[in-house]
Amino acid sequence: MDELTLLKLWNTKRTQIIQAQVAPALVLIGVMVLASLGIFSDANDAAKYLALAVTAVTGILAMITQYAAIREAEALLVDLRAAKSSSALSKKIADSRGLLSLMAIGIVGMGLAVFALVTWAVLG
Repeated sequence: MDELTLLKLWNTKRTQIIQAQVAPALVLIGVMVLASLGIFSDANDAAKYLALAVTAVTGILAMITQYAAIREAEALLVDLRAAKSSSALSKKIADSRGLLSLMAIGIVGMGLAVFALVTWAVLG
């Protein structure tokens, strides 16, 4: 593939990673509002477990989507590095593999931490 095609793919992968964060963010906003209003303290156990399940499933699916996009982007960086007559932008992007690896670790680590906090907020 040529450099321009690879750059377009790079932007697509970045967009996928960002868009995969939208649904979990909306779910977390909903849980945060309900928790701050004290709704979960009066809710039955079934409602609490449903809230936890929805939060977990949404988060897990988002993490899988983001992780897959990161793996594909890492392969794309290898191809971008091998492209002939690369621009300065392409070279800079090709050097981003360490940041992508850090992002993959951060997604899992922060996802687990946030879910622990959600569990605490819901179950009290």
